[in-house]
Amino acid sequence: MDANRVTTGPPTAEQPEAERPGARRGAGPPAAGRAAGAAGADAGRGSRTGGGGPGRTGPGVEALKRLRPVWYGMLALLILVNELTPLDAPSWLTLGVPVFVIAVELLPGRSRRLPKAERAAGAGEPDAVETEPPVTGRWSALNSPADKVPSHGVRTYGQAYAIDIVAESGDPDRKRPAFGWWPPVRPNRDFPAFGAPVLAVADATVVRAVGSRRDHYSRNSWPALLPFFLEGFARDVAGPGRLFGNHLILDLGDGTYAAYAHLRKDSLAVRAGERVRAGQRLAEVGNTGNSTEPHLHFQLMDRPEPHTARGVPFRWRGVGVPANGETFTVAAAGERQGTP
Repeated sequence: MDANRVTTGPPTAEQPEAERPGARRGAGPPAAGRAAGAAGADAGRGSRTGGGGPGRTGPGVEALKRLRPVWYGMLALLILVNELTPLDAPSWLTLGVPVFVIAVELLPGRSRRLPKAERAAGAGEPDAVETEPPVTGRWSALNSPADKVPSHGVRTYGQAYAIDIVAESGDPDRKRPAFGWWPPVRPNRDFPAFGAPVLAVADATVVRAVGSRRDHYSRNSWPALLPFFLEGFARDVAGPGRLFGNHLILDLGDGTYAAYAHLRKDSLAVRAGERVRAGQRLAEVGNTGNSTEPHLHFQLMDRPEPHTARGVPFRWRGVGVPANGETFTVAAAGERQGTP
């Protein structure tokens, strides 16, 4: 496929769950919020969310809210200038900046919490969806929902139950570089995850495929942390697409979508609208978007659009949900089936 284009396409009509052997829900009915959210997404994916899901605000409002650290920095600078220097800021600035900051705070924004109706009803965590693992080989988990939810500190962009995984090499000459002081950045080839195959976790339809963004050097060092956070702030202002870097979103059916982020440039082997089978090679692990080193960010969500999606718990068949720092091994499909 042409990986230099961003392609989108509507998913095909959902098949009965029996026809999708790769994904299976945990026992018990899905939470009411998820069922309603999926219905709302099916009824009108681009305009409004349904079933009490997080509401969508205008892109301008979201950009203003993501820039809050800048506004508060301006307010702090203004206070310092007025209090600690002989300079006097103009009255319009002294009054205007605080009013502007308060106005931004009062603007309606996207909630990072569960919907109020669900909190009031005491709704628990939704049922986990069991899928195949997205990789094979030896890996370690970071930012895992097995340790805390939301796993990445926020529920925005459907990340409540997201997980990051990094490859661990058995070759002593190609061990994953440790976080430290030097060198500040490393080439991606130093990391065993870079270029590793990424697999479909279920029979699914590709909803979105982005593969043209460049891989950057690692940021897994103390000197690189500040540039990393500044880059992350700028990417967050631009939206989830820039945070995810090259990414794929699959429709697994039954109102569940899988997102794969930080994929390698020009490695996508599928395009939007294409049907894939569980275990099919989709792309390669890369280091694009908001990433400190080559790794795979994986999450399930209840809508194809991260802006309005809520996270869905996952469970990988044969692995479960690995905890932070836990190393796990996934055999190739032929080995799992006992074939030579």
